[in-house]
Amino acid sequence: MSKVKIGVFGVRRGSVVIKYCRTQSDAQLVAVCDSWEQGLTDMKKELGEDIAYYTSFDDFINHDMDAVFLANYATEHAPYAIRAFEKGLHVLSEVLPCQTMKEAVELIEAIEKSGKIYAYAENCCFMAAPYEMRKLYRSGQLGELEYGEGEYLHNCESIWPRITRGDKNHWRNNMYAHFYCTHSFGPFIHITGLRPISVTGFELPFNARMERMGAKSGSAGLAIITMENGAIIKNINGVGCSKNSLWFSIYGTLGRAESAREDSQYGMYSRIFTNLDRYEGECFDRPNTYCPGADQPSPAQKWGHGGGDYYIMHNFVDRISGNTDAETIDIYEALDMFLPGMFAYRSVLAGGIPVNIPNLRIPSERDRWRNDTWCTDPAVAKDRLVPSYSKGNPHIPDETYQRVYEKWLKG
Repeated sequence: MSKVKIGVFGVRRGSVVIKYCRTQSDAQLVAVCDSWEQGLTDMKKELGEDIAYYTSFDDFINHDMDAVFLANYATEHAPYAIRAFEKGLHVLSEVLPCQTMKEAVELIEAIEKSGKIYAYAENCCFMAAPYEMRKLYRSGQLGELEYGEGEYLHNCESIWPRITRGDKNHWRNNMYAHFYCTHSFGPFIHITGLRPISVTGFELPFNARMERMGAKSGSAGLAIITMENGAIIKNINGVGCSKNSLWFSIYGTLGRAESAREDSQYGMYSRIFTNLDRYEGECFDRPNTYCPGADQPSPAQKWGHGGGDYYIMHNFVDRISGNTDAETIDIYEALDMFLPGMFAYRSVLAGGIPVNIPNLRIPSERDRWRNDTWCTDPAVAKDRLVPSYSKGNPHIPDETYQRVYEKWLKG
């Protein structure tokens, strides 16, 4: 079988796909593109001359390849994905799928027109504990979903210089609190296959940490999401709380399953706790805990994000190679993961009222949103610009960004 030829757009986060292509037999790295010339030069020193290097996406997209991995800015994935589909390429997109509803509609229709594969790289879905929850749910052992909780709280202050370089216009400094929601909420979509239908949003206050970072939003966004079967998910995500938490808990009619807490120092998302009943209505405590797959050698065990980075790439390549059962996240599932965050912030701006989440699988429903550019990016939003913080963007002096920039320069 011939190798799938991959091009990578974005050297920093793209390094995970570069690693895959260098260590696995089913994919070949053929081109790398980044406007960051120093990063591209460093990558060239590491990889050598057998790979093509581009600073222009226009040139990169014309290279002889089968697929691209989009690891550029999270607010810019959709426009570049659309261009890749127009060239007849498959696309693996990093988080997030789009920035606006207009982009969501255009991306869906570009995928449908091209007939090519779109896969969303939500690696948290493939971490050991949430993936075991999927197995338990899909086999019926958890029963029907009733309630769940997801958390992705990442104190980013120490890494902010590296990931924003002191650029006050960087998307991370201007995103709203709910924007980066799919790490915490996405696994529930992948576990259950249910669609979110409405959301009520809440916003944690802007704090001193966010001010020091130069980020303009509330420190975290909380969403109460109603699923199509009536179940409720409580989701919280943010970059400005004091401690980290990546945690999942799911309640079904036949019991509960959850991952370990980070503070427990007990395996985190590699360990699951279960308390399951044979019949609905039982109330016996039979807790069990284990690390799924820990005793089974797997190439994923040496990969980042609990092995999730391996599976998103392996499954994508497997799908391109003809395995229609390869487990990838398509655009409709990706939007089910993302739109609750977007509409949670719309709820916040509307005073905390519940708002409905569109189902863009339905062509007639897309027309309502086809021209909606609502977002926090002035270059994209035009007359639909909203503040990054519901109380209005806080004033952050230029000296803050200069200080962050200088920290980045020092490494």
